[in-house]
Amino acid sequence: MIGRVIKFYNSFFFVQLDGGLVPCKLRGIIKRDKKSGSSVYPGDFVEISLLDDGTGVIEKILPRRSLLNRPAVANVDRVILTFAAAEPNLNRLLLNRFIALAEWAHIDEAIICVNKIDLTTEKNFLAEYESLYKILRTSTLTGEGVDELKKILSTGITVFAGPSGVGKSSLMNALDENLNLKVGKVSEKILRGKHTTRISELIKFHDGFIVDTPGFSAVNLVEVGLNKNNLRYCFKEFAEFSSTCKFLNDCSHDHEPICGVRAAVDGGKILRERYENYLSILKEL
Repeated sequence: MIGRVIKFYNSFFFVQLDGGLVPCKLRGIIKRDKKSGSSVYPGDFVEISLLDDGTGVIEKILPRRSLLNRPAVANVDRVILTFAAAEPNLNRLLLNRFIALAEWAHIDEAIICVNKIDLTTEKNFLAEYESLYKILRTSTLTGEGVDELKKILSTGITVFAGPSGVGKSSLMNALDENLNLKVGKVSEKILRGKHTTRISELIKFHDGFIVDTPGFSAVNLVEVGLNKNNLRYCFKEFAEFSSTCKFLNDCSHDHEPICGVRAAVDGGKILRERYENYLSILKEL
């Protein structure tokens, strides 16, 4: 039987089947990850065999579409990068760091959620990013954008990520009062201990699932495999112009002569802010 792993608890992987959750153990031949102690993560589709006592055995892990590293969640459909329009002011470098992490995890869709939109008079806040990513503007005070967010969350696996103080808890309450309590409990567990930082839980929301990721902003870029040679692939608008770089496969888009990306920045075809943030992250790496 094929099901989706919902959570890991008490040495069991809980797999969602049509009839409910089945606690499962790993078949011995499935290799475990040395760092996390597991090779199966919430979001994974697995093939299981049922035992007479109602538990199961995971026989096979089906191929993944994506894997987020902290906490580890497989087959994520989208990530909601949540920031505030004000109080605190939006940190553009941190935003682009988040975006790079989402791109590197090969998540299908990254959505930027600008919360507390009622605190600014700028109606199209972050409009310069709309050609690259969907911008969702929300306010728990006025209710703006909340219904649209509910629709987005109602299918697939959605990861919430964002710095502290952006009103994420209030936003969760606006979606569903019970949801905030569930996410709060998960967050507390994720923040405790070495092992639990790497395994999370999928929280049911209509026909979809939500995952809260309090450790996402603190992820070490090198730890997830990002380096100075592959960072450029996390800025998707670079691809169109990198084919004209003199050093086609090795251009860092920093100092090399005849760089198509730098020319596109100078020509207004790539947002200069994005490029400057790229350089800052490149320097960090």
